[in-house]
Amino acid sequence: MFHHEALAKLLLRLTVGILILLHGISKITNPGSLDFIHQNLANIGMPTFIAYGVYLGEVIGPLMIIFGYYARTGALLVVINMVFAILLVHSGQLFQLTSHGGWALELQGLYLFGGLVIVLLGSGRYAIRSD
Repeated sequence: MFHHEALAKLLLRLTVGILILLHGISKITNPGSLDFIHQNLANIGMPTFIAYGVYLGEVIGPLMIIFGYYARTGALLVVINMVFAILLVHSGQLFQLTSHGGWALELQGLYLFGGLVIVLLGSGRYAIRSD
């Protein structure tokens, strides 16, 4: 059977990185979307400046993943970002299923666990800085 570990790692990095980067680009082009994050942080008594961390988890981290430059660190930023997103916005859906039987947080789960897999596996051979 074929064994292409380096190519599989690249495909995983590109998939997770590009898909979450699109969320970051949306936040850059619509800076008012941070107001929602500020409000959610204020509601739980956390400093609202933490909202700017979304740029680390949805822009800087994904770029690091895509290019394979300290990909594990970039993936850790994505994982932290997704933990905050789930806790701040989606905690009420944590144990819910959709009307089709899927987990209500499928997308968030894929980003969270995809990032975690990159943390564990590293960038692979096809990277600016392989780890």
